[in-house]
Amino acid sequence: MNDHQTHDAPRPATAADVPAVKAVIDAAFHPYIERIGLVPAPMEEDHAANVAAGRVFVCGEPVTGLVVVVPEEDHLYLDTVAVHPGVRGTGLGRVLLTWVERYARELGTPEIRLLTNALMWENQKLYDRYGYEVVERRMEGPYDRIHYRKVLNAPPMG
Repeated sequence: MNDHQTHDAPRPATAADVPAVKAVIDAAFHPYIERIGLVPAPMEEDHAANVAAGRVFVCGEPVTGLVVVVPEEDHLYLDTVAVHPGVRGTGLGRVLLTWVERYARELGTPEIRLLTNALMWENQKLYDRYGYEVVERRMEGPYDRIHYRKVLNAPPMG
């Protein structure tokens, strides 16, 4: 695949997408098991329940990338961003993160929050590049996590 591949906007996942959602998350997060010494939290999620709750949005046929988002009262929680290793470097991560911002604005939430494992430094570089700021780093059970937020500027009036 080339670096200039076009990606469609994410669409809501359906029950039929659940196996693909699991496959992409597993492929994206499996390399971290050895590094962090435990199974990354996204791999432990109930994917069918998240899909049924309308929290999962997918890209590609077959699915190659996805986000799991949870609308909260004062922010949009970006639970998971997963890109299949076979399409890394094609801009799909950018498509997903851009879509999440648009979705948060549509919901009228003023900021996006997320967290990542402190040992997943590739993700930290990505979030820094897209304007997320570190809020705190703390241990949560066995997980050493860095919490981020991105405050969304109001769209221009007019």
